Amino acid sequence: MPRLTPTSSATARISRTAIRGGRVISQPVSAPPVGIIGGSGFYSLLDGVAGQAVATPYGDPSGPLSSGSLGGRDVVFVPRHGPEHRYAPHVVPYRANLWALRASGVRQVVSLSAVGSLNPALPTGTLVVPDQVVDRTAGRPHTFFDDGAGVAHASFADPYCPAGRGAALSASAGADTPVVDGGVLVVVNGPRFSSRAESREFQSHGWSVIGMTAMPEAALARELGLCYTTLALVTDLDAGVEAGQGVTHAEVLAAFAENLPRLRDLLVATLGHLPAGQGDCGCGDLSAVPRGFALP
Repeated sequence: MPRLTPTSSATARISRTAIRGGRVISQPVSAPPVGIIGGSGFYSLLDGVAGQAVATPYGDPSGPLSSGSLGGRDVVFVPRHGPEHRYAPHVVPYRANLWALRASGVRQVVSLSAVGSLNPALPTGTLVVPDQVVDRTAGRPHTFFDDGAGVAHASFADPYCPAGRGAALSASAGADTPVVDGGVLVVVNGPRFSSRAESREFQSHGWSVIGMTAMPEAALARELGLCYTTLALVTDLDAGVEAGQGVTHAEVLAAFAENLPRLRDLLVATLGHLPAGQGDCGCGDLSAVPRGFALP
C-alpha cells in the first residue's frame, strides 16, 4: 500500500529546458505541493510523518497538516474531520483548512469524499469524478470576503478544476480503475442522512450523488485561487433509491473500508497525472479578490 514519506521540503524539484548561450540545458524548477483533504481512512498514509500546526485568521485547521511525498509529488494533507473524527460536516473549519493549505504553498487540491448514490446505476463502490455541485447547506461560513473585506463575486460556473478532473480520468484509464466521468454532487448540511422525500426530490432533478462536505469547500477553494478536484466513493444508495431502513452510518463505514484501497490507488495515480502547477485552467484567477485583502 502506498505511504506518504517525509520530505525535507514542501516543494518538489522537477526539470525544464531552457536555452542559454545557444545551449539547451536542464533547470530544476519548483512544483508546489498538492493539498489533499481526506478523512480518517487516509490517516494510514501518514505513518511516521509528523504533523505541523498552522495558525490562520479563521482559527485552527481541523488538525495538524502533514507534509510528505506520495505518487511522485510533494503533498500536504489535512484531516477534514480532525483527529478521532471530532468535527461533524456542518462544523468542519473549512476556511481554516483551505487557508492553511494555501499558506503551505498549495495551489492544487484533491478532495476525497464518501457520497451516497441518487441513481441505481451508480451502485456502492462506484468511483465518481463530479463536474458540478449544488449547495443545500446552511449556517456554514461560505466566504472569506466578509467582515468588511469588500464585495467579491468569484466565478463558480464550473466548480471543479478541468485539469484536475482530466488527471483523475487519465489516471483511471492508466490504472484500470473505472470511474464515472461527471455528475452533480448535491451537498446537504448533515450530520443526519436524508429523508426519503428529500432524496426523491434530489433524484427528480437528475442529480447523481449526495454528500455533506463539498460545500463550502469548493467555493472557498475558488476564492483562494486553488484548483479543486473531488474523487468521490459511493458508499450507499440514498434513502429514496431503495426500500428498507434507509442509510445507516454502519453501512457507510463498512462500504468505505471495503473500497478504500481502490480510492487510494486512484488518488496516487491522479497525483502522477496532475500538471506540475496551475496552467490555463482559470482556477487561479484572483481578479475577484477585494483590494486590500491579503492572501497567504
